Amino acid sequence: MQTEKTGSLLARFEKLHPKIIDLSLGRVERLLRALGNPHRRLPPVIHIAGTNGKGSAVAFLKAMLEAAGYRTHAFISPHLRRFHERIMLAGPSGARAIGEPELVDVLSRAEAANAGEPITFFEITTAAAFLAFAENPADVVLLETGLGGRLDATNVIEEPLATVLTPVSLDHCSYLGDTIEAIAFEKAGIIKRGRPAIVSRQDESALGVIEARARKLGAPVIAANQSWDVFEQQGRLIFQDEDCLLDLPLPRLYGRHQVDNAGTAIAATRRLEGFRIPEEAIARGLTTAVWPARLERLPIGKLHELAPPDSEIWVDGGHNPAAGEAVARALADLDERVPSPVHLIIGMLSTKDAGGFLRHFQGLSELTATIQIPGQANAYGAEDLAAIAYREGIPANPAASLEAAFAKSRHQARGPVRIMVTGSLYLAGQVLEAHEHGLPGA
Repeated sequence: MQTEKTGSLLARFEKLHPKIIDLSLGRVERLLRALGNPHRRLPPVIHIAGTNGKGSAVAFLKAMLEAAGYRTHAFISPHLRRFHERIMLAGPSGARAIGEPELVDVLSRAEAANAGEPITFFEITTAAAFLAFAENPADVVLLETGLGGRLDATNVIEEPLATVLTPVSLDHCSYLGDTIEAIAFEKAGIIKRGRPAIVSRQDESALGVIEARARKLGAPVIAANQSWDVFEQQGRLIFQDEDCLLDLPLPRLYGRHQVDNAGTAIAATRRLEGFRIPEEAIARGLTTAVWPARLERLPIGKLHELAPPDSEIWVDGGHNPAAGEAVARALADLDERVPSPVHLIIGMLSTKDAGGFLRHFQGLSELTATIQIPGQANAYGAEDLAAIAYREGIPANPAASLEAAFAKSRHQARGPVRIMVTGSLYLAGQVLEAHEHGLPGA
């Protein structure tokens, strides 16, 4: 959890939020000028946008670059348990979450430079991250967008080393548009003149928008199914492009979609001017990459005390229709390999397409329990989420809490089960915290 000092700073940032939310670069550019433009003093930047897979691509790239001996900063969002996770600073044994004194320092300086002007939480914390990255040595920065791309606060980077576009799908429609083409236009806004754009497998309409933007800027497009391909074959990951064929171990991160995410990272490593990432480093990165709460099976911990004996507990922060499809497919694959009854525990924000997420789980679960995410005012109530599940053909039981949902699982189970907690990164973070320290008040 946050310390008191960090927590009070972040709480004050929330109060600076503009009354009308508009995606804009003007506010963050003003603040960065007041801070001495730290974003212009960064190591080479790899800028990453997309709807799904951004974080996994960052995790693979970080692991591969570090395996090749490069010092790597990373900026991700949102965090799962502590804000510090968003700002990863390079260190002798790999990037680690920024320490408390360093975080308080950059947040305080950003607050002072902002001088009480309206600014979003993400904008001011992005500026603080740029301060931290500019003042700590590294070879490269992995920079993940927060929302969209074209008008995202991270898009003040004028000359990235490369850009990466992971799969585009419908999410944040009230801000980015309600069509794949509109959202792809916003994501493609990170592409810069003459800089390579590495593109994951995309919906054809999204790819057309991305390619049009790249053509306008003379940016080379290195796209899946065109310049490179990746697939699983006989328990191995096969990557090929115009110059090579790599026979590699499967990723540590579980799920078929992680093969594609890994392929995107590999394609990027092969287009980083001035960097050399040998095959051995790529292989090591695949098997050491860590990305919590993405189809993560939890080791034995506090939550297992609430589950049916000998059960598995999995957690995934997916929250849009494409993520729901990936999680459901992974559960089906797991059941094919090691059959087990599936118990779903689902909580979602009311800003998300719950029906689109849930419909992929039809026929997969023996039990579906819905909960309201604690502490989230804009979360679906358990009854409302259960009603949406019913409309999608999924009999669901509302539960008063996470603990109550586990009690439903214990009551219904006739033996070990496979519990999947999903629907929100906020819920996933709370699950990880509870797994280590126990549920509040327990």
